[in-house]
Amino acid sequence: MGLKKMDLILWFIGFLFLNGLVELSTAANIHHYSFILKETSFTRLCTTKNMLTVNGMFPGPTITVRKGDTAFINVHNDGKYGVTIHWHGVKQPRNPWSDGPENITQCPIQPGKNFTYEVNFSSEEGTLWWHAHSDWSRATAHGPIVILPPVGNSYPFQTPYQEKTVLLASWFNEDLKQIYDNSTATGAEPDLADAYTINGWQGVSYSCSNETTAYHLQVDNGNTYLLRVINAAMNIEMFFGIAQHNFTVVAQDAAYIKPITTNYIMISPGQTMDILFTANQKPSYYFMAARPFADTTAPSNNNATTAIVQYSGSYTPPLTPPFPDLPGITDKQAADNFTNQTRSLANSEYPVNVPTKIDKSIFMAIAVNQIVCPGQSCGGPDGNRLAASLNNITFSTPTLDILTAYYWNISNGTYTPDFPSRPPHIYNFTGDVGNSTIYNPVVGTNVTKVKYGDAVEIVFQGTNVGSAENHPMHLHGFSFYLVGTGSGNFNATNSSQSYNLVDPPLVNTIGVPKDGWATIRFFANNPGEVYMSY
Repeated sequence: MGLKKMDLILWFIGFLFLNGLVELSTAANIHHYSFILKETSFTRLCTTKNMLTVNGMFPGPTITVRKGDTAFINVHNDGKYGVTIHWHGVKQPRNPWSDGPENITQCPIQPGKNFTYEVNFSSEEGTLWWHAHSDWSRATAHGPIVILPPVGNSYPFQTPYQEKTVLLASWFNEDLKQIYDNSTATGAEPDLADAYTINGWQGVSYSCSNETTAYHLQVDNGNTYLLRVINAAMNIEMFFGIAQHNFTVVAQDAAYIKPITTNYIMISPGQTMDILFTANQKPSYYFMAARPFADTTAPSNNNATTAIVQYSGSYTPPLTPPFPDLPGITDKQAADNFTNQTRSLANSEYPVNVPTKIDKSIFMAIAVNQIVCPGQSCGGPDGNRLAASLNNITFSTPTLDILTAYYWNISNGTYTPDFPSRPPHIYNFTGDVGNSTIYNPVVGTNVTKVKYGDAVEIVFQGTNVGSAENHPMHLHGFSFYLVGTGSGNFNATNSSQSYNLVDPPLVNTIGVPKDGWATIRFFANNPGEVYMSY
């Protein structure tokens, strides 16, 4: 659950409008936002600290647009170090310059400087989020993106009485920059979160907490609410539910799905889900709660964060509201049972376009390796440095942003176009991997090139190198179809027989299951440079 550097740059070679101002279709509206990055004092768990925020808010402000709109967000950095902002899940067609990952598509915005992002919304409809994309700054500088249907269109489900955002996040008592810098300097696992939060509040289950430190969701009996749930927590999957209430999941990652009626969800870091929740119980207080799904030996904080669903009316609140019946922290079956239900709507209004003939295939082994330190002088296991990898390559962030290096043909030393499409060693990925030095990664800034328009398949293979765990993966610039998942080692002949090519979910973030695999497919129809990260 610790510090990760499992990143990959993919170039989709085609015609790129390099000024980033060409619109593929007429935007319904233009929006303007002002973001001020600054240190702000907050107190949680009886600990007061300054932390990086946007406009002094935790969570930050909500961006609200309609499908097809464009937003110009001017970001002024009044903080202490360079930062960028990423618009998580927004495809940004032909506009990678405003995607936001630090030293990938732009250099960081330095203190005292500003940068205006042009964020082009295309086919997304639902809930996404934005966050800082420099070190661990996203833990405190983040906020929702709400993408409404175009004017004159409605939701493909009942119109809710109200819409509310529920943002899950992590709280660290210590300074995040110090935590990150200490971990990168020593190679050790970073400090764990001290708590989790719902809409910025830790709830009642932690020390120095009570009803006043919990977010309250006010509801009226009989009404239906659309909850836009975002998992902004640092590297942790979450189970989420509301006591004594079922709800219906209707969208994931700003794409509609076939409705799922359930009493819990499992949501990976970076994912969003839209949920219809009807206040149909006796007026009272009910806990809304989220707690980790941590099916791993890696350390984690397994406490729950809570909020209070508060019915209107006259009644005596219970001393202890009921708690939702959430799965256990290591309940992989419950996590899989929920995830495997997800299907795209796949109808005439919201069709799917799943690639069936693959042009480019990549098999990607995910591992948390160790870089050997001389004299066992580092702070990780066995005196070595923790270093996660893809196909045995640990990503090294360059000093010049890669998009600029590519455009101006000054790639000398910035990156190499040789990311392997297969691991350098084939082994029993989910078996007993032992302590062989073949797992020691190399450090590099490697990219792979994909021809514009190609149908791409990526198989993510989890491994037992280091601590086996669920690995969230996010692809910038695209939504993709999750066509299959499974346990054990992927088998090209047998595993593909289980693929769903009819109505797979269209997402931008997935969780590769512990000791398992996941396959995604998409068309490389967004030319430029995009980033794959965990």
